[in-house]
Amino acid sequence: MISAGDFRNGATFELDGQIFQVVEFQHVKPGKGAAFVRTKLKNIVTGATVERTFNPTDKMPKAHIERKDMQYLYNDGDLYYFMDVETFEQLPLGKDKIGDSLKFVKENVVVKILSHKGNVFGIEPPNFVELEVTETEPGFKGDTATGATKPATVETGASIKVPLFVNIGDIIRIDTRTGEYMERV
Repeated sequence: MISAGDFRNGATFELDGQIFQVVEFQHVKPGKGAAFVRTKLKNIVTGATVERTFNPTDKMPKAHIERKDMQYLYNDGDLYYFMDVETFEQLPLGKDKIGDSLKFVKENVVVKILSHKGNVFGIEPPNFVELEVTETEPGFKGDTATGATKPATVETGASIKVPLFVNIGDIIRIDTRTGEYMERV
């Protein structure tokens, strides 16, 4: 069992026969009245998000989510193919299950496939990836304004903001959870 007071981002639980994952949560302590937990929940089967408030003492059964390492092979139109690294079985998944979780993932990278009772609902890419910058505006010598950024496209086609000194051909490290530039490699 998990209580609403223990919610964290990514926590999964069963509610009304459905499996939900906490996307956002906020503990609210108003001046008058009892405290409550305001949440944004994602239904892992349908993908729909709902906002709901809970009493911090409310308890729900915890949902067991299976995470399995699989290698991303390639995509063919709307199907993405993954291979089990132990049995070498291939698993095709539709674009609706993938979302934009593969925008920083190259082919042959190992990702975690998330499932509940055999029903695949999502993909967890590695926390950090190293990608080559394929397109960006050139930086100019002396252009060192603090915190200034420019748009750049990486080899997977994703677009991110990078510091002015990053050039085409540079290998950069990206945090896949936030989509932010970390450092030049």
